[in-house]
Amino acid sequence: MHWNQELLTSAIWLARAYGITVVLFVAASYLLVRSTLWGKQFWELAGPYFSPRRSWRPLAVLALILLLTLTAVRINVLISTWYNGLYTALQKLDEPAFWVSLQIFAVLATVHIARILLDYYVQQRFSIHWRVWLNEYLLSRWLDKQAYHRSQYLADAGDNPDQRIQQDIASFVSSSLSLSMGVVNAMVSTFAYTLILWGLSGELHLFGLVVPRGMVFLVYVYVLIATVIAFKIGRPLIRLNFLNERFNADYRYTLVRVREYAESIAFYRGEKVEGSLLRNRFDRLIDNVWRIVFRSMKFQGFNLIVSQISVVFPMIIQAQRFFTKQITLGDLMQTSQAFGTLHDNLSFFRGAYDDFAGYRAVLNRLSGFTDSIVGANELPTPNVRDEGRRVALEGLTLRTPANTVLLEDVSLSVDAREPLLIRGRSGAGKTTLLRAIAGLWPYCEGQIVRPASNVLFLSQKPYLPLGTLRDALYYPATPDLQDEEHAQQALIDVQLGHLIHQLDEPANWGRILSLGEQQRLAFGRLLLARPVAAFLDEATSAMDEGMEDAMYRLVRERLTDTILVSVGHRSTLLAHHPRQLELSGEGRWKVSDSVMPALQPAG
Repeated sequence: MHWNQELLTSAIWLARAYGITVVLFVAASYLLVRSTLWGKQFWELAGPYFSPRRSWRPLAVLALILLLTLTAVRINVLISTWYNGLYTALQKLDEPAFWVSLQIFAVLATVHIARILLDYYVQQRFSIHWRVWLNEYLLSRWLDKQAYHRSQYLADAGDNPDQRIQQDIASFVSSSLSLSMGVVNAMVSTFAYTLILWGLSGELHLFGLVVPRGMVFLVYVYVLIATVIAFKIGRPLIRLNFLNERFNADYRYTLVRVREYAESIAFYRGEKVEGSLLRNRFDRLIDNVWRIVFRSMKFQGFNLIVSQISVVFPMIIQAQRFFTKQITLGDLMQTSQAFGTLHDNLSFFRGAYDDFAGYRAVLNRLSGFTDSIVGANELPTPNVRDEGRRVALEGLTLRTPANTVLLEDVSLSVDAREPLLIRGRSGAGKTTLLRAIAGLWPYCEGQIVRPASNVLFLSQKPYLPLGTLRDALYYPATPDLQDEEHAQQALIDVQLGHLIHQLDEPANWGRILSLGEQQRLAFGRLLLARPVAAFLDEATSAMDEGMEDAMYRLVRERLTDTILVSVGHRSTLLAHHPRQLELSGEGRWKVSDSVMPALQPAG
């Protein structure tokens, strides 16, 4: 090799290799996407990111990563040739050649280190940008059209969406890049080192036959047989890795539920039941872990045996030629190094099978997640019409997912001057009716008329977001930090004035406040929002009758133009709702004027 011309030679090699690799890479990717399930799953997730219509930058950076990968192959080939020259100089005791080899090494090492650092930075930058985009892409699809809620109506809703977004996206991005570039490196290196080994290999005498360049053929046969056996041993790891992530997520979710419902469990003294459930899920997890351990031992043990044999195999084959002085020590060492590298490259698919098994599991989980989003978006939606401030139902029929009729052909109108109370036995469809009005219940027919915006729904257990008490008070609106007077007055009005000094204190308010206090805070939210229409689902169930009366009087006095619809069981609610909708079950209903009981003075 003429080292003084190597810069030009390597540039020409890179240009040719790059052109061929790009063509083969694109063709192989196209075939995998069209012909394999996991290829289609990959493209469903990654296709929008790499679309030139969106941006050309990801493709440009990927092209640079591909170039750096090929540069790594070329540098390794040059280092292999350098080893030959170094050992040959040592064998011949050629001191000048030895020092020249060290100078060449200094150049190669410098370029090698610079390439590694640049490649690391580019790959990390690419991975971070891809992860950011994919997180936003899936998060938006999950939140838009309320797929996070509507997916619960699917037969197969997918499990642990939090894990899909937080963990599997990161795994998908890193594994996609490492596996794809690993394949490119292995294939190009295989070609390059096959040429090196072809030049170093001599005749191989095998069972009376003379095989020209026999070592080259032998390494291919050796690796092919080992790969087939390894694939058979390692195939169950795909399913086991999938189950491992699922069981881990299930166990973690159960632990979170214990923390979330700690007080209720403690009141019931349900430690034994919860402990049994936790241990059962943990045992299932550990049982699967042991299966992975034993299967991995078989898989890795086989790979280690094959790899160790490959260390001495080329020396055994070339020993006779070396001792008969047909080749130099440099040739022998380069043969060993080239054989080992070629073996490693050909064994890439066998060695990476465990990683690919985990990657397939990630693809399956992310695909299941996106399928549930698509399924949720394909569910029917209630026919909601906006007519300004009007709230009405026109021929509305509600059904269960099993097609059982809950309400049939309901028609009514609600006026701000006559709030409506919805009553009925448990399971008659009261909350389901509010879900339909909110646009959440898929199984309904007829027309729902309500304002398109500035509508507030208060549930029995109010949602308090993470953050400050002010955030919870204004939710889902953004707090007005300049309007301190209204926020404080709202707390005073709902008899939570003792919390004024904690308005800007971040805490887990859903655990600090009692359910009754949370419901009063929700009424404060109602006073600040001043909605056109408000729908209250058992919003005072945790309050005593006096507090309930005070809250409804407050709303009726302050929000005179707000259309009010409540769901509740207490007869005391009739005093604040001149009309009531009585649900009798099996689709039956009637609207009547409320018979108001005599009110006792509050306090």
